[in-house]
Amino acid sequence: MKRVKEACICQTMHFQLNENLTHDYAVRIVQEEVAKYKAQLDKSRTKYKIIDETEQPDGSVIIKLKKQYNSAPVGSYLD
Repeated sequence: MKRVKEACICQTMHFQLNENLTHDYAVRIVQEEVAKYKAQLDKSRTKYKIIDETEQPDGSVIIKLKKQYNSAPVGSYLD
């Protein structure tokens, strides 16, 4: 029998601007979306570690993170 002892998923998320909005408003919406995403991770008690968070010249945001896969233990992945 096999069992998952530790698991994490690596993701690169690109929060892009909505081209149908004014630039300043689109940037604000992206910043709110990033905050909402982080809050949702906290609310769901998903363990995660943000490796890099970079605001692009156009105002969009790229986040590289490791996060818990389902409810599997994360072991030393987030150290």
